Amino acid sequence: MKPMRILGLAHPDLIPPENVEGVSEKESYIWKTEYDVSSTLREAGHEVKLIGVQTELTPIRDEVENWKPDVVFNLLEEFHYESLYAQNVVSLLELLRVPYTGCNPRGMMLARGKDLSKKLLKYHRIPVPAFAVFPMGRKVFRPRRLPFPLIVKSLSEDASRGISQSSVVENDEKLEERVAFIHERVRTPAIAEEYIEGRELYVGVLGNDRLQVLPIWELEFSKLADGMRPIATEQAKHNPDYQEKRGIIQGPALNLPPIVESRIRTFVKRICHTLELDGYCRIDFRLTADGTPYFIEANPNPEIAHTEEFAQSALYDGIQYSELLNRIVGLGLRRSGLPE
Repeated sequence: MKPMRILGLAHPDLIPPENVEGVSEKESYIWKTEYDVSSTLREAGHEVKLIGVQTELTPIRDEVENWKPDVVFNLLEEFHYESLYAQNVVSLLELLRVPYTGCNPRGMMLARGKDLSKKLLKYHRIPVPAFAVFPMGRKVFRPRRLPFPLIVKSLSEDASRGISQSSVVENDEKLEERVAFIHERVRTPAIAEEYIEGRELYVGVLGNDRLQVLPIWELEFSKLADGMRPIATEQAKHNPDYQEKRGIIQGPALNLPPIVESRIRTFVKRICHTLELDGYCRIDFRLTADGTPYFIEANPNPEIAHTEEFAQSALYDGIQYSELLNRIVGLGLRRSGLPE
């Protein structure tokens, strides 16, 4: 790929310092994705400018008009403190007629609504857990068709925000308590899903119309205490000390029967086409003992730090990290009809 001018969009608190010498791994953990992406693209010969965006759109417009980037590398997970507003930033990029990486705004909207995505996929015969949505300000009423145990989450937030061991509930009293927690602490409607006992699988995807499904990845829990559930909590996702303490590791999903692996890969492509996901994304499943892969959620623009699941599964498939980022940039350009 020829050298390009790349404008990176990130949360202001996640802009890495210019000099990272002497910064510990623990200190750099929160901005590892932003650092890995920007530094690797620079090493590949691109000119990269990273700007912080949170409550104002003007900086994006000014940089596009004045600096004239060839492409925008979108690393935003929220705007104005709302994850659902991130799709509106992408809509702005489309209005400005500038190429950008990652998912289109329609795909982001369909995927971020956990209830909407499950309704659409159930119609297309993808196995999904039974669920109910609990809007803010309303009394919690569990439909009879929804059996315990249930796992209670935010309806729209991702990155396991608000998920802990207490998220799995066994009775109506605990369900009401956890829904109240989501309403009060995360400040979104809650969704309660049938808890699926099984393996935690992640599948990365690259592509716009033609999709490349990366190797199936698994999150494993080797040191859970008695009574703890093997779920991807906020701690399990983002706390390195907790990950080490609980023996949480990620790697290729081994010992999958060929028929199950083939079914998962087929489902992944159907999910991406149904939810109109493009660029790159990750699809999460729980795999039951009888080999049924239940769709849990779709993650447009997932974490792509070089140590995270997406980049590691790409590496397992022979795609080096610098090549992965160049391919993501290329997909953004091709969607706009531009040469790489």
